[in-house]
Amino acid sequence: MHTASHLDNPVVADPDRLIEAALADPVGFWERHACTLRWLSPWTEAAHIEGSAHAWFVGGTTNATLNALDRHIEDGRGTSPALTWASEDGQDVRNFTYSEVRTEVCQIANALAWLGVGKGDRVVLYMPLIPEAIFTMLACARLGAVHAAVYAGIGETALRDRIADCEPTAVIYADRSYRRGMPIPLTGIVCQALSDRDQPNVIGLRRSDARLPDGHLDFREIVSQAPAWRDAEPMDSEDPLFILYTSGTTGRPKGVVHVHGGYIVGVDWFARNFFELGPDRGVWWSTSDVGWIVGHSYIVYGPFLAGAHQFVREGAADWPAADTLWRLVDRYKITAMFVAPTLLRMFIRAGEACLEGSSRRSLRLIACAGEPLNPEAMAFAKNRILSDDEGAWGQVVDNFWQTEIASPLIGTFPAMVAKPGFAGRPMPTVRTRIAGPEGAPVAVGETGLLVIEQPLPYMLRTIWRDPLRYESLWSKVLGGYVTGDVAIEDADGYISLLGRSDDVINSAGHRIATAEVESSLVTHQAVAECAVIGLPDALKGEVIKAFVVLRQGFDGSDVLRRELSDHVRRQLGPIAQPAQLDFASSLPKTRSGKVMRRVLRARELGQDVGDISTLED
Repeated sequence: MHTASHLDNPVVADPDRLIEAALADPVGFWERHACTLRWLSPWTEAAHIEGSAHAWFVGGTTNATLNALDRHIEDGRGTSPALTWASEDGQDVRNFTYSEVRTEVCQIANALAWLGVGKGDRVVLYMPLIPEAIFTMLACARLGAVHAAVYAGIGETALRDRIADCEPTAVIYADRSYRRGMPIPLTGIVCQALSDRDQPNVIGLRRSDARLPDGHLDFREIVSQAPAWRDAEPMDSEDPLFILYTSGTTGRPKGVVHVHGGYIVGVDWFARNFFELGPDRGVWWSTSDVGWIVGHSYIVYGPFLAGAHQFVREGAADWPAADTLWRLVDRYKITAMFVAPTLLRMFIRAGEACLEGSSRRSLRLIACAGEPLNPEAMAFAKNRILSDDEGAWGQVVDNFWQTEIASPLIGTFPAMVAKPGFAGRPMPTVRTRIAGPEGAPVAVGETGLLVIEQPLPYMLRTIWRDPLRYESLWSKVLGGYVTGDVAIEDADGYISLLGRSDDVINSAGHRIATAEVESSLVTHQAVAECAVIGLPDALKGEVIKAFVVLRQGFDGSDVLRRELSDHVRRQLGPIAQPAQLDFASSLPKTRSGKVMRRVLRARELGQDVGDISTLED
């Protein structure tokens, strides 16, 4: 059943018309928006595309921070609120205007320049979600350096591999982070990661009374001595802005490269038009982390590009209490937020108590991505979080994208009719096809691989030091950039993402998407969340195994196990019925909320689980 929008005065009132016009002239669409940004010199060609090689706004020069900071200040909004940050315990709250953010950024940039960091140099950041992490990433951009932000908590081996790959001039870290009320030491991980290589400049931000190791520079000492102004370095549109490492499906990290020009054009457009951020549109809160692409695009760059006021908080969403997040929504009058579907399912599991202490009346928009948004989670968000006995007041928008593509590929604009289980339609200028194994388009309602037929300005340019790996992402047979996701498209052009291609189970000749079985299981009243994997079977090739986390008030038993298995059989048929079902207290997830099914499968098979450095504690 379709769900109508409850959002008043959406920025894009007629998404269908917008999408149609953008597809008719994709280069012109992006060129027109690029003209709204600040450029130091104009481009000579809006787009140059040769197969997988693509460049946008060729010859143009700009700098991400000119558009994220300077243009707002020059337009008279220097005293406008830019960032409110809160510690996990709520005892430390810091507020910054746009002028104050630029001062912090310029001081950090000057301190780095004193240490020899310049245009094109790499800087690795190993910092939690604190203002200094955001400012340091922006400072690298202002210098023309390339930041590689690594999630703070990743293991020493994974950190060592990333440092070795990008060969940084500086490594900047915080000595600890905080999660669920506990300090998490980080210094030792950095020291171990650097133990077998020549030391770059190593800069530590002390959040405790502990001394920094010998040879490490004190972040606050060097920054406090630096001048408060620095001109932004003119950057070619195609100069790298950042490298972001992702484990992908194989567990082997790859360094995705995004650039100054196309990246900010895309992120600025989506910040304003899809997530509806701006100077007069309330307070934004992305519950992601700066170590992920959502954090890069919609904490570090997007809100500032749009001139918005954003709220940022370190720590767990359900600590110190299940209702903490929603009480914070009331306290800081949050109007729009970004959450993972996993977070919504966590609140379903917690029950009504997580909502009783809040009104959430300021919140008009919840955007979800990171995992398929199952219909039950969408219904909970619309009917419980954004609704009460007096009626509904907000909208839930689904959207799909990747580290490689730094803003939505598919989504539901706030003014669009939402279809539970479907992420939405291809976004402006995005041409998609659902392809079979040999490249032929599949029929409506049939599963296939999601392919993007033409490059976008906000997608990656290469894999750092591995151009052949970048080329492998494109397929002439399949007709474009292969996302690696299995999808179906309905007669209205809405697309449902069913999981990664390696999350499709082949059982007795039937292709069964893990997301289909998972969506069936979570419709049962006892199930809070679940994960499904395929295991080798001599007869069927693969059989289905489910891991189920129960809601409060339900206990795992053989009776419930059979009931859940029969529930899937009734909904999807015998081919999708789990052969095995285990009850679990939790599922292995990254901090961004993605369930790591490959970890479950490796554990079941007694195999190496690969890179699990981004795994939630």
